[in-house]
Amino acid sequence: MARRGSVGHAVAGIGRGLLWLVLIVLAAVLGVVIWARATSTPQTSGAVTLGGLSGPATVTRDQWGVPHIRAASDEDAVYALGYVHWQDRAWQMDFQRRVVAGRLSEVLGEPALAQDKFLRTWGFQGAAESVLPALSERSRSLVRAYTAGVNAAMARGKVAPEFRILGYTPEPWQEVDSVSWSKLMAYDLGGNMDDEVLNTRVMQRLGQQGLDEVTAPYPADGPTILSGDELAKTGVRPDGQENTATLTDSALNALRAHLNAARELGLQAVPGKGSNDWVIGGSRTASGKPILADDPHLALTSPMLWYLADIQGPTLKAIGASIPGLPAIVIGRNERVAWGVTNTNPDVQDLYIEPADASFTQRQETIRVKGGEDVTLTVRTSKHGPVVSDAGASDVGPRVALKWTALQPGDTTMDAFMGLNYAQNWEDFKTALTRYVAPSQNFVYADVDGNTGYYSPGRVPIRDGWDGSLPVSGDGSREWTGYIPFGGLPHTYNPADGLVVTANNKVVPDSYAYNLGNERNWAEPYRAARITELLTAKPDGLTVQDVKAVQLDTVSLVWQDMKDALLATQPDGDLSRQALELLRGWDGNERIDAVAPTIFEAWLMGLQKMAQDELGNGTTLNSLSVLKQLQADGELCRDEAAKIQNCAATLTASLKTAVDDLSARLGTDPSAWTYGKLHHVASNHRAFGNVKALAWLFNHSAPTNGGTNTVNVARPEQGTFNQTHGPSYRQIIDLSDPNKSVYIGSLGQGGNPLGAHVSDQQPLWIAGEYLPMSTDEKDWGAVKTLTLTPGK
Repeated sequence: MARRGSVGHAVAGIGRGLLWLVLIVLAAVLGVVIWARATSTPQTSGAVTLGGLSGPATVTRDQWGVPHIRAASDEDAVYALGYVHWQDRAWQMDFQRRVVAGRLSEVLGEPALAQDKFLRTWGFQGAAESVLPALSERSRSLVRAYTAGVNAAMARGKVAPEFRILGYTPEPWQEVDSVSWSKLMAYDLGGNMDDEVLNTRVMQRLGQQGLDEVTAPYPADGPTILSGDELAKTGVRPDGQENTATLTDSALNALRAHLNAARELGLQAVPGKGSNDWVIGGSRTASGKPILADDPHLALTSPMLWYLADIQGPTLKAIGASIPGLPAIVIGRNERVAWGVTNTNPDVQDLYIEPADASFTQRQETIRVKGGEDVTLTVRTSKHGPVVSDAGASDVGPRVALKWTALQPGDTTMDAFMGLNYAQNWEDFKTALTRYVAPSQNFVYADVDGNTGYYSPGRVPIRDGWDGSLPVSGDGSREWTGYIPFGGLPHTYNPADGLVVTANNKVVPDSYAYNLGNERNWAEPYRAARITELLTAKPDGLTVQDVKAVQLDTVSLVWQDMKDALLATQPDGDLSRQALELLRGWDGNERIDAVAPTIFEAWLMGLQKMAQDELGNGTTLNSLSVLKQLQADGELCRDEAAKIQNCAATLTASLKTAVDDLSARLGTDPSAWTYGKLHHVASNHRAFGNVKALAWLFNHSAPTNGGTNTVNVARPEQGTFNQTHGPSYRQIIDLSDPNKSVYIGSLGQGGNPLGAHVSDQQPLWIAGEYLPMSTDEKDWGAVKTLTLTPGK
């Protein structure tokens, strides 16, 4: 549901090159500590009189800054949610809507222009504007109330430090802003354009065999979310990729430029990025009632993506994780029903190479640039979607258009999330999900009556005779023939074994009637296998404490699969020999006080680069593809330029490179290379994360456990060893007593860098501790209560 540091290197370029920002930063550093508290700290106690309310509402913030909202109408409860969202996360909300609209250059200048061009070309804002007319009247009413609450908070005059530093005043909140961020979430969590680009490059250079080597298919024995017993064996899954079309180098470069712009925004495909959720039936628990767990793996930013909240009106009674800017609890529970989500990642995008006689519409986009001239962008659209292979030029050759479910008009996903907040049983839950469009998610379900279930909703296109893994001709021969009907989407209710585990792994076995995606779509099976192993090791009597231990597990099945090949390596030099000895006998637990995970992850990083001599820098294999190469002495191990002839030589060379790098970073004594010295969570600010003069104020870092494809996923970033993605939120819901449920965010509720709650959850999150997910005030600790009173 993802954004490293900032607008990434684009904004870092501001700090390097623009005089106006240098001057502003210097002034900010001198004055920020003095005025930030006084001008940015929101009012959290007492009373305020506000227009737009029908009755009084109270906001009681607990000792962690989590608001517990109580109101006489559901609309007033959501109004109050909008109010506190803006109080605590104003910059985040404004930044998010600027991203969707492609309006970053207005406040960040020319370095953000590439991002704005990408965002305008794809048309995220237009897609968001088509949402509102399609929503139900209940959702529209709640969106209006939320919007009014945001603007009431904005009118109070408190200004986030980022607005001061960048020198602008945010515009009033609009209803479309309350649905727009869902479009970027859909990009971050859905589609496979980046896969199609990579697959095309591989096919054109290495052929089909190379494709199987670079992106290894999902293992035949890998766990699926649903078993064959839970599916009717009907239909035949279409295979093959006939009538594919070849991309020119210029088109490939243009598409990669779009993907690079997305990466600068933190919207990127990261190996091992994903989520975990599972639901345990009462037959397996100590209480006899279900336990539901979820931890979505997304980018770890400052402020964090999620905002914990408890919202209660007469019929709306939900608690869990919201996203500032959206008027709903996205993941959580109400009084009767609990739900969690992970990314399904079906193939919902296709690239079409349009024929010479294709017709296009076009529009002009004007991008305002701070400190520079306006830029005019011509955006062309075919019957399939936006042309993403040019920047408005007329001589680039065949144009490539993108078809994607999230850009289709009439997206009613907001109705689905509002419906989940109100759901009282499985039928309500299913009814809500009929309105779900994108991004397709694995929803697990449990209720207080003891029922459990799973559904994977969303629009998934039906392709007749092709699998969508490569671009196709736009001549009409390869068109979607509809969407998988809701009743045909993967689902189960009260499964016989009392367990559903999802970890972005393959959803269904090959007996399923439809094609959700090709065999390269799914995450590697390691997390799903480890979760299942741990949960089934205790066939009954599972407790919340047991589930906590699973969420926090840091044992690497990747190491267990690779260790025989790695430990057979011939060392080149004393450091390599010492490193191998430190790895022998390691149990694979990636803890910050151990040395072995430092060596293993550094070595794995090098092995993941083994295709770069064929495909160029930036190509990174996942660990499953690395394993397959080592097992088969694969072609990708060979590097003629480096005179490496086989995988044995690759292992020797890559180990030496890894230990030399670690020696330069940590000294020449390998026994001192403890993991926590290098492996830190990096919750960086989206605009100032790479601006040295301000990074100290806005960024948050600390050593963390876990690694590549551990359940508590914490993959080190190539080159830095930083953990930039991971469990952005954790929840464990006990349906025997919902107020005994727990949750935790990755950083804190606040957005003000000097506020009390900007990072107070991070130490608990790292230590594996949780907050009470309770609507009972006796569990809240010290509180502050703000009363919102209706007025003119």
